[in-house]
Amino acid sequence: MMKILGIETSCDETAVAIVDDNKQLLSNLVYSQIEHHIPHGGVVPEIAARAHGEHLDGLIKQALQEANLTVSDLDAIAATCGPGLIGGVMIGMVAGKALAWSADKPFVPVNHLEGHALTPRLTNDVPFPYLLLLVSGGHTQILLVKGVGDYQKLGTTIDDAVGECFDKSAKSMGLGYPGGPALEALASECKNPEQALKTYDLPSPLTDKKTYDFSFSGLKTSVLRHIEKIDDQDFTRETLSNLAYALQYRIAEILADRCKRAIEAIDVSVSHLVVSGGVAANKTIRAALEQTANEGGLSFVAPPMSLCTDNAAMIAWAGLEHFRLAKKDTDFNNTLSFKARPRWPLDELKRGTL
Repeated sequence: MMKILGIETSCDETAVAIVDDNKQLLSNLVYSQIEHHIPHGGVVPEIAARAHGEHLDGLIKQALQEANLTVSDLDAIAATCGPGLIGGVMIGMVAGKALAWSADKPFVPVNHLEGHALTPRLTNDVPFPYLLLLVSGGHTQILLVKGVGDYQKLGTTIDDAVGECFDKSAKSMGLGYPGGPALEALASECKNPEQALKTYDLPSPLTDKKTYDFSFSGLKTSVLRHIEKIDDQDFTRETLSNLAYALQYRIAEILADRCKRAIEAIDVSVSHLVVSGGVAANKTIRAALEQTANEGGLSFVAPPMSLCTDNAAMIAWAGLEHFRLAKKDTDFNNTLSFKARPRWPLDELKRGTL
């Protein structure tokens, strides 16, 4: 049975996991750095990199112990090699290479976004091809997933990612970091959703255009303008909950609209609409997308909450998918010279190769 250890250090989560080809998580560890970054109101790359360096070795040892394995029992080592904060990416990549080299195991470089893209195959055994909405702090894309390493980008954000819109808006409301979950919690307190939508009639950029692309910069700015207009005496949690509800509703509406367009337009037969990435943990967005999928005759899949945010199980699984396809005709020794990439678009990957 094939077993691969995965390492994820692209942002502010230090994670290690071991997955086998029966889709079992033999270990799945995440060290959250939230407490390190709260005082700064966001992720500080230098602090994140230092925390990765301090905790990664211990997590690798713990993951092996929990799985009751040694390095020699593994078939390969996989690590995120981009995209992401380059300091953190380098730490995880170098650790993975060192472990692979010392144990004479193949090293599999993994695209962080592909980890998110392939997670539904780990959790729900989704068959190719499928339609994917990838939503996170740094990315918002609609893709046709044709196979491992085979992605056709249909639409992307032309400015801010949806996760950034959530986080920056939350910061404007004084909610702190991490903003997305805090804003979702605040929106759930809205007592009169209908009135909230009338009071805060937020824009829906590009909805009148024939495009699959997104734009969230203007939406974020509109929220800020509304906040600036609120009088001090009206600046209450109830007022902010109404604005948070309106923003979350509009974002879910925009995401569902683009997915509906893609479902209606693609000329490939797909059976699933999948959402993945950190923002996929938002329940309102999940509900809107599930309705869109059902109306389009597709099944809807979202990973478990624990596998929406950054984790190493998705990296180990993506590594396993590539290794299973390419090991017969790829010299994995060459991957030890693979260079970290702060930018690495999914549609630059090639099927069955690294």
